[in-house]
Amino acid sequence: MSSTEFSVDLEDVKFVLFDQLDIDTDLKAIAKYEDFDQDLYDTMVEEAARIAQEVLGPLNGPGDRQGCKLDGDGNVTTPEGYQNAWKVQAEGGWIGLNAPVEVGGAGLPLSVAMACIEMFSGACMAFQMYPGLTAAAARVLAAHGPEGKGPEYATKMFTGEWGGTMCLTEAGAGSSVGDNRCKAVPIEDEPGAYLLEGEKIFISGGDHDLADNIVHLVLAKTPGAPEGTKGISLFVVPKFITGPDLELGERNGAYVVGIEEKMGIHGNATCTLALGDRAPCKGWIVGQEGQGMALMFLMMNEARIGVGAQGLSIGAAAFNFARAYAKERVQGTSLKDMRDGNAPRVTINKHPDVRRMLLWQKCHVEAMRSLLFRMAHKSDLADNTDDEALKEKLEGQVDLLTPICKAHCTDIGFDVAVSAVQVYGGYGFISEYPVEQLVRDGKIMTIYEGTNGIQALDLLGRKMRIKGGKLFMDWMAECKADLAAGAGLGLDDQAAAIGKAIDNAGAVAMHLAQVGMTGNLDGAMLHAVPFQRMMGITQLAVESFYQAVAAKRKMDASGETNFLKGKLLNLKFYTANVLPEAIALAKAIRTADESPLDDVLFN
Repeated sequence: MSSTEFSVDLEDVKFVLFDQLDIDTDLKAIAKYEDFDQDLYDTMVEEAARIAQEVLGPLNGPGDRQGCKLDGDGNVTTPEGYQNAWKVQAEGGWIGLNAPVEVGGAGLPLSVAMACIEMFSGACMAFQMYPGLTAAAARVLAAHGPEGKGPEYATKMFTGEWGGTMCLTEAGAGSSVGDNRCKAVPIEDEPGAYLLEGEKIFISGGDHDLADNIVHLVLAKTPGAPEGTKGISLFVVPKFITGPDLELGERNGAYVVGIEEKMGIHGNATCTLALGDRAPCKGWIVGQEGQGMALMFLMMNEARIGVGAQGLSIGAAAFNFARAYAKERVQGTSLKDMRDGNAPRVTINKHPDVRRMLLWQKCHVEAMRSLLFRMAHKSDLADNTDDEALKEKLEGQVDLLTPICKAHCTDIGFDVAVSAVQVYGGYGFISEYPVEQLVRDGKIMTIYEGTNGIQALDLLGRKMRIKGGKLFMDWMAECKADLAAGAGLGLDDQAAAIGKAIDNAGAVAMHLAQVGMTGNLDGAMLHAVPFQRMMGITQLAVESFYQAVAAKRKMDASGETNFLKGKLLNLKFYTANVLPEAIALAKAIRTADESPLDDVLFN
C-alpha cells in the first residue's frame, strides 16, 4: 500500500483476537456461537478488510471534498459512492453484525464486530456513522420499541432498508439534556402516540438518500413532566409514517432545515431537525413516560464504546499512512553522514525522531486495539452467561472502563493523527495527502456522545463510587494479579513500573475521595480530567503488558518474528517514555492546587 491508500493491519487484528484473547476457545462454550470457529472469524475480518480498503477507503477524500447537499424539501443527498457503499454493507449483513438473527442481524460476537467496525471507521468515518447509528438505534427498538415498531422496525434497520438516528441535543442545552425544551403532547384516542414540537441540532445522519426511511429516536418532555432528566421521555419518530405492514405512507413532520458547516466529517449529514414546524410530527413513546434517559443510555453506552473504536480507527489509519510515507519519502542523509555532501539520501524512517514518533503511534494504537477488543470480548461473555456473579463482575469491569474507552482512546486517536501530520511534514498540512483530514474528522470524537470532560466526571463522580469503590478496587487487584502472572517471562521491570502506576492511581483516588467528603466537590472534580488521563495511560500500559505476554508465549511456541518482537519493544518504550506521565499526573493532582477556581479569574 502507498502512503495515500488506506490499509489495514490484519496481522495485529488477528493477533489480538486469537493469540491474545483466544476468543474462539471462550466463545465455543456459548451455545449460540458453538457452530462458529476461527476459520469463520478469519473470513469475516478478511472480507471486512477488503471492503474497507476497496469500497470505503476510496470514498474518504472525495466525500470530504464533496460533502452533503440539502434540497428545499428537507432531503439530503450524500456524496457520490455512498449509496453503493451502503448497499454493500446492507447486502453483506454488515450493519447488524452482532445483532440477533431474529431481527435481521448476523449474530456475530461483539469482539469480531468490533474488529470490523475499526476497519470500516478508519476507512471512511463519515460514511460509517450512518450504519453505526442505525444499528445503535435499532438495538433500542428491538428490546423496547412500542407495539409494531419494536423488532419490526429494528429488522428494517439492521438489514439496511431503513436508517436510524439519535436526537438528543438542542440549541442552548448542549450536553445538559435535562434542559431540553422539545415537547410531546398525547394524541387523543390514539394511545402511545404523541405530537412533537421543537428543534434538535447536531443530528448525525439526520437525513440521507441511503435508505427508504429514517427512524429518529427523540428525547422530549410530556405535559406536566418534572424538570431535569427525570422529565425526559423517548419517542420513535419515522421520516415516513408506516402502515400495518410497514409500508411507507405520508411524510411525517420531522424536516431537516439545515446541514451544519463543520470542521470535519463532511460526508456525514449533521443536521438541524425541526419537529412539527412544517407539518404535524407524530411520535410513539418508547417505554414509559420519564424513562427516556434510561432507555437512551442503552444506546449511548454502546455509542460511547463505539466512539472509542473510532478513536482507535482514526489513530490506526493515521499510523498506517505515516509508516508507509516514512518508508517511501527520501530526505536528508543519516546523522553520521550529514557532513558528507555525497552521502546517499535516506528514507525518513531512518531518522531517529521520525522513528520515535512512529513507535509512539504504534504502541498507542496497538494498546487501544487490545483494550477495545478485550472490552467487547468481556461483553460477549457477560451477555451469554448464566452465572450471575460472573455476569456482574464482567459488566462492572466494562462499566468502569467505558469512560476510558471513550475519552482516552479518542484523545489518543486524535493525538496519533496530529503526530502523523508531523511525520509527513509540510505534505501533511495539505489535502493532497490523507492525514490532515483524519485530524479534522477525528476531533469530533472527543466532543460528541458526552464530551471527554463529561466522561471524566462520570469516571470520578459515579463509576469510582459504585459499591463503595469496589469496581475500582477490583480493577487494581485484577491488574496486579495479571502482572504477577507474567513473572518469569523477562518482563519484571515493566511489570514493576506498571504496578507502581496502579498504586499511585489508588492513592490519588483516595485523596480525591477525601477532598470530596469535605464537601469540596469543585476541588475534587477540578482534577477529573487529569485523573481520567492518568487512568487511561495506566490502562494502556496494562494492555501493552498483556500483548507482550501473549507475544512471549507465542515466540516460545513457534519462534521469534519481527512482529512479535515489536510487541516487546512496545511495552519497553511505553513504560519508559509514556507511563511516567501517569506518575507525574498523580503527583500534580495530589498537590491539591485549585488556582482555576479563584474568583479573580474569568469573571
